[in-house]
Amino acid sequence: MNAKVGTSGTIGSSSSAKRPSRQINVVLRNAESSGGYGAFEAPAANKAPLPQTGPWIEWQKELDRMIGLDNVKELVYEIYALLQVSQYRSESGLQAQPQVYHMIFKGNPGTGKTTVARLLAKLFQGMGLLAKGHLVEVERADLVGEYIGHTALKTRDLVKKAIGGVLFIDEAYSLARGGEKDFGKEAIDTLVKAMEDYKNQFVLILAGYTMEIEAFMMTNPGLPSRFPIQIEFPDYSIDQLTLIAEGMMKEREYTLLPQALFKLRQLLAYEKNESFYHFSNARYVRNVLERAIRNQAVRLLTTYPSSSPGRHELMALKPEDLRGL
Repeated sequence: MNAKVGTSGTIGSSSSAKRPSRQINVVLRNAESSGGYGAFEAPAANKAPLPQTGPWIEWQKELDRMIGLDNVKELVYEIYALLQVSQYRSESGLQAQPQVYHMIFKGNPGTGKTTVARLLAKLFQGMGLLAKGHLVEVERADLVGEYIGHTALKTRDLVKKAIGGVLFIDEAYSLARGGEKDFGKEAIDTLVKAMEDYKNQFVLILAGYTMEIEAFMMTNPGLPSRFPIQIEFPDYSIDQLTLIAEGMMKEREYTLLPQALFKLRQLLAYEKNESFYHFSNARYVRNVLERAIRNQAVRLLTTYPSSSPGRHELMALKPEDLRGL
């Protein structure tokens, strides 16, 4: 999985009919576009492997359980390295000025955005950047109130709840959908102010579809410069989704028979083609498998109306159990 890296603050046209790139984009606003941030490029594919010992190893174990996202994993390591070296500099009496770690996660559902946000929260806590390392996950309904002043109150309360951790706003672009008179704009303005009032006390991560989140960043002139790290999470390949499916089934003590795996791959290929813009990736896999488990239960009770199926039958998912959603 190759990475496409940019340091420009420009935003692609949201009116384009083309599908958003599935490549990972890691962007840190440069000095020209955001008032002094330097370029933070994704690591090249031929860089040295990550260390297998030391404080990093515990976080790497969690990342290794995730399929794909190679350059996202390397970016997480770069953040760890920066925090570690900052500690070394402080211990040596050198300046170690705090960095800004607010982020934008762009991509379709089911690509690991929430999982990576949760891991980063624990990493920041473990490295002393955040006091608690918890993740507060919210959406528009949690932030937007019903009358003037209510939204600011709700948003401030959630920010205070996230102090010492990460505030993760999924489908953040929905805050700007109602126009100038919508209370979502009040939530945006309150968040921008909170990022200044509680500087370095929490990390804000905004997540959503690529084109929508880019359009959202244009709604407030103070937003782009406050998010120096932008990561695009690509859709998983059929092979990666198959591995994810097998992992899900192993955790639940089910087995996908070879014919069932073939059927699953057919369903995935069809869904990826039909849901060209908003394919839900691992979320789709989970939903298909949960439906397959229900179908298997009905099949087994029909086949064995008065006796218990054998262990193999209880574990095996067959092609007829798998159906599209």
